[in-house]
Amino acid sequence: MPVDLRLEGSVVRDIPSFYDEVNRVFMAGESWRLGQSLDALNDMLYGGYGALRGRSGARIVWADHEVSRLGLGRETTIAYYTAKLARPDAFNADAARTALADLREGAGRTYFDIVLEIFADHPELHLDLA
Repeated sequence: MPVDLRLEGSVVRDIPSFYDEVNRVFMAGESWRLGQSLDALNDMLYGGYGALRGRSGARIVWADHEVSRLGLGRETTIAYYTAKLARPDAFNADAARTALADLREGAGRTYFDIVLEIFADHPELHLDLA
């Protein structure tokens, strides 16, 4: 049975606050929290725990998504990839450099764009931007 969920976009001002909101909505009742990772977000959306446990899908309303779009926008994304460059032992520096160059040229995907793509990769989830 699908479930209705609501992300409060007005509280999403940066990457940490995005994951705080994701944890509030999706991880209620769990003894652990999702880390600040796009891969972890993608894995969580497959279900199996939290609000999606035992569900065949979900309708997620992302209220005030424009606030989140700004908070997870170009500047936040540049900072995200710049931090990855500081840890070439743990992250793909070439991919981060390419993403940064694209962003600086105005053609790159923001963190918000990437999050939307991750949600779109889960056809059992219906995301409404409100």
